[in-house]
Amino acid sequence: MAGAGPREIDATVQQAARAVMQQYGIPGLAIAVTANGEQRFYNYGVASREIRQAVTADTLFEVGSVSKTLTATLATYAEARGRLSLTDSPGKYLPQLQGSKLDQVTLINLATHTAGGFPLQVPEEIRNEQQLMDYFRSWQPQFAPGTHRTYANPSIGLLGVIAAKSLDMPFVTAMEAELFPKLGMRSSYIEVPASAMPRYAQGYNKEDAPVRLNPGVLAAEAYGVRTSSKDLLRFIEANLGLVDTGSTLKRAIAATRTGYFKLGPMTQDLIWEQYSYPVELEALLEGNGSKMAYQSHAVTALTPPMPAQDAAWVNKTGSTNGFGAYLAFVPAKKLGIVVLANKNYPNEDRVRLAHEILSELD
Repeated sequence: MAGAGPREIDATVQQAARAVMQQYGIPGLAIAVTANGEQRFYNYGVASREIRQAVTADTLFEVGSVSKTLTATLATYAEARGRLSLTDSPGKYLPQLQGSKLDQVTLINLATHTAGGFPLQVPEEIRNEQQLMDYFRSWQPQFAPGTHRTYANPSIGLLGVIAAKSLDMPFVTAMEAELFPKLGMRSSYIEVPASAMPRYAQGYNKEDAPVRLNPGVLAAEAYGVRTSSKDLLRFIEANLGLVDTGSTLKRAIAATRTGYFKLGPMTQDLIWEQYSYPVELEALLEGNGSKMAYQSHAVTALTPPMPAQDAAWVNKTGSTNGFGAYLAFVPAKKLGIVVLANKNYPNEDRVRLAHEILSELD
C-alpha cells in the first residue's frame, strides 16, 4: 500500500480501533481502506453481543445518512439517463406540489440542504404518502432557496421519491434492482431479505440496549440502507474511478461531487461534503460537528458550480440509534476509508479515526 508499510498501517488501525471501541463500548467495528486499488479489511469485535458472532467485511450495518449519498447518486443517474433535470422544481414530477412554495426550489436545493429550512426529521404525525404530500404542499420556508444550509431528511427524501418516479419504479426497486447492481454492491439493501438476516449486525444505543432501525416515512430514501464495509469500499472505489461502472453511471457519480455552495472550509456537493486537500483535522471536526447538523448556516453559492475536484477530502457521516458510519476519500491520492460500528458514537471520533489512518497511508 501507499505511504507506510503494511505492518505500520495494521498497527495504526488496530491501535486506533481498539481505543475508540474501549472509549465508547462499541461491540463491533468494521474498517475498510483502499490505496491505489489495493484493499485492506480490518474487523474487530462482535456483530451481536447475544450470539457473539464476529464482525466480517460482509457484516451488514445500518449506515444512516450515508444512505443519502446513494440517493443522490440515483438522482444523478436518472439525470444522466435523461429522466430528470436537477435544475427542475419538484412539481414537474409531482403535480400535487405545483403551486406550492416548492415551485421556487430546485432538485439541486433538495440535494444540498438549501431548500429553505426543512426540519431535520419528517414530523412524527405524518404516517402515509397523502399526509406527506399535504405536508410538502403546505411547507413554508424560513429562508430563500440557496441562501442557507439546513441539514434535513425531508429534502433528500423528496429527491429520492422524485428520482424513483422518474425511473418509473418504486424507490426500493430502483436502489436494489438498478443502482446497487450497477455499482457492484451485491450485499446492500433497503429491505434486508431473510437470506441475509444472519449477517445483519445488532445495533446498540447509548444505554447498550439492542436496537435496530424502526422505519418511518422517507426512511428508505434518507437513512435506510443496510450494507457492508466491502460494498461501501466498492462505492468509494467507484467514486475514485477505480471501478468500471459504465459511462452513464460514471457521469452520474462525478455529478454528485459537483460543488454548489461554500460554508467556511467546506464545499457542499450533492450530499457529499468536500474540503480542499490537504485539510486540517480541525476543519473536518467542525464540518462534521453537531452545529452543522442541527443549525442553519448562511452559504455562498458557487457560480458556476465547481466540477468534481481531485485534490479534495470528500466525506459523509451517518447514524441511526444503534449504528455509526463514516466514509472519506481523496481522489488525488486514490485513498479511501469506510468505518462502520454497531453503536452510535460521536462523529468527531469517527473523523479522528479515519484521518489518522489515511494520514498514515498518504
